[in-house]
Amino acid sequence: MPQLPAPAYPAEVRARLEADAKGVIARYPDSRSALLPLLHLVQSEEGYVSRTGMALCAELLDLTTAEVTAVATFYSMYRRRPGGDYQVGVCTNTLCAVMGGDAIFDQLKQHLGVGNNETTEDGKVTLEHIECNAACDFAPVVMVNWEFFDNQTPESATQLVDDLIAGRTVEPTRGAPLCSYKETARILAGFPDQRPGAVEATGGAGPASLVGLRLAKGEELHPKVVAPRGEAARAEAPKDRPQPGAEHLSSHDAPQQTSASDPEHPAGPAAEEGE
Repeated sequence: MPQLPAPAYPAEVRARLEADAKGVIARYPDSRSALLPLLHLVQSEEGYVSRTGMALCAELLDLTTAEVTAVATFYSMYRRRPGGDYQVGVCTNTLCAVMGGDAIFDQLKQHLGVGNNETTEDGKVTLEHIECNAACDFAPVVMVNWEFFDNQTPESATQLVDDLIAGRTVEPTRGAPLCSYKETARILAGFPDQRPGAVEATGGAGPASLVGLRLAKGEELHPKVVAPRGEAARAEAPKDRPQPGAEHLSSHDAPQQTSASDPEHPAGPAAEEGE
């Protein structure tokens, strides 16, 4: 059905957003190139990209609302409806899935009482599955407001969301300290991160990511790329060393039997977005 025109921002909000937007637009020789950061800017105001926000972007960049909507609906980092203070994304792509990502996502859906892209009643957490977090050597990975929480288990992920809901301090595995979704959106719009130590914080690549670099430097690598499995592995392991498979399940290459692709756990018909 046809919709009424988007309501306008209050005068003081519009004046503030326009001032910020002018600084963003000035960075680009072609004003329309500023659309992506401007969408993050309006998202930092309401926590999602509303029709009002898209109308403002269109006006400031001399675009049609259809052109702005096409971009806002293409990229998954732009919300189209209100969400929680913390966007909790569970990677369910191939490697994270077989390492336990499917089990983590199922556990969080049950624990929080929400489905994919749904928000808890208190407005604290929005849960979503993510296709890839680009951190395969730390699988399975969970992201909160785009900060990494590596080598997760259903238990650790449950504790993570409980801490977020309770307002307890949560530290990412690597990278900058955690902040709210709106604050994250403003940083993504290109504005300085004023939090102490946030700029200096970083997260290095894992050992698997650095194998190619080590080879290029001429370093000698361990002859075995992956750990042996089965009886041969147990016979080969020194008696004073933990047996293969005894360590943290997400820290080696043996997949957990929890993936939807596991024959012992067949998946039903695929629903929207692969749920």
